[in-house]
Amino acid sequence: MPHQSPIGPVDSSRVPRFAGFATFARLPRLDQVERADVAVVGVPFDAGVSYRPGARFGPAALREASRLLRPYHPELDVSPFAETQVVDAGDIALNPFNIGEAIETLQDEAEALTAGGTRLVTVGGDHTIALPLLRAAAKKHGPVALLHFDAHLDTWDTYFGEPYTHGTPFRRASEEGLLDTEALSHVGTRGPLYGKRDLEEDRRLGFGIVTSGDVMRRGVAETVDALRQRIGGRPLYISVDIDVLDPAHAPGTGTPEAGGMTSRELLEILRGLRDCNLIGADVVELAPAYDHAEITAIAASHVAYDLVSLLSLGKGA
Repeated sequence: MPHQSPIGPVDSSRVPRFAGFATFARLPRLDQVERADVAVVGVPFDAGVSYRPGARFGPAALREASRLLRPYHPELDVSPFAETQVVDAGDIALNPFNIGEAIETLQDEAEALTAGGTRLVTVGGDHTIALPLLRAAAKKHGPVALLHFDAHLDTWDTYFGEPYTHGTPFRRASEEGLLDTEALSHVGTRGPLYGKRDLEEDRRLGFGIVTSGDVMRRGVAETVDALRQRIGGRPLYISVDIDVLDPAHAPGTGTPEAGGMTSRELLEILRGLRDCNLIGADVVELAPAYDHAEITAIAASHVAYDLVSLLSLGKGA
C-alpha cells in the first residue's frame, strides 16, 4: 500500500503562530500520522548536572521558540516537512531521582521509537542523555562516528565518584565500544580544565579537538572540510550542547563559558555536513530560566531544524 503524503505544519495563514499546541515547528504529533521518518522527542531530565539546574524545562522552551520556523530551508534547498514525515513524539518521562534507571528507560524508549526506521532528533535535558541515545544508535548501526559540539569535553571519569553525569557520557560511550574511535571530534571546546591530564585522557579515547578559537582562525569552510574527512561515510551521530555557543548567543544554559562560537558559525558548520550519513542527533543543555528574550531557545530551535533538514536530505540512509 502506498505511503500517505507527509503531513506538514499547521498553516500559519489560518492559525496564528502564537495559537494552538506547541509541537516542534507546529508539526503533527506521532499519534496523528501513519508513520514517522524523523521524530523530534523531548527528554526533560537534568538530574545529571554539576552546576545550574533547569534543563528539564528545555524541551518545552525549544518547542515554543520553534513556532516561527518555516517549512523551506533555503541554504540547504530542502523542504524537510514535505520530503519526509517529521513529527513531534512528545516527551519521554524519566525518573528524576535515579539516574541509572533513567538511562535504561531512555535507551529502551529510543530503541522502540527507532525500531521501524524512524530517526531521532532528541531535545534535552542535560548531556547525560547522550549515553543511552548512543547505546540505542550503536545497537542498530554498530560503533558510530561522533561530532560533539560543546564548550566542554564531557569525557571525565566521575563526579563525586558517580560515573553517570552530564560530564561523563562520552567516556562511558567509549568504554562501552559505542563509538568509532577513528571518527570522533569535539567542536567548539574552550575554557579552563582541571589539568593537562584532561586533554591527554581525551586524546587516548580517540577524540580530535577543534576549539572555538580554531573555528575563528580557520573559518567555517576549512573546519567543515576537516570534519568531513574525519567522518567519511560512517554512520554519524551529532550531539550539540547549546553551551558551544558564546553566552552572548546562548545565555540560557547551565555551564556557560566565554569565548564561544556564534550561532551563525554553528549553523553553517552543520549545513556543511550535508550528504554525511547522519543517523541521529541531540540538542541539550537549554536551561530557559537563565535565558533572555528566548535568545538561547531560538538558537536551539534553529539547530534542531537544521538537524531535521539534514536527516531529510539523507532520507535514504
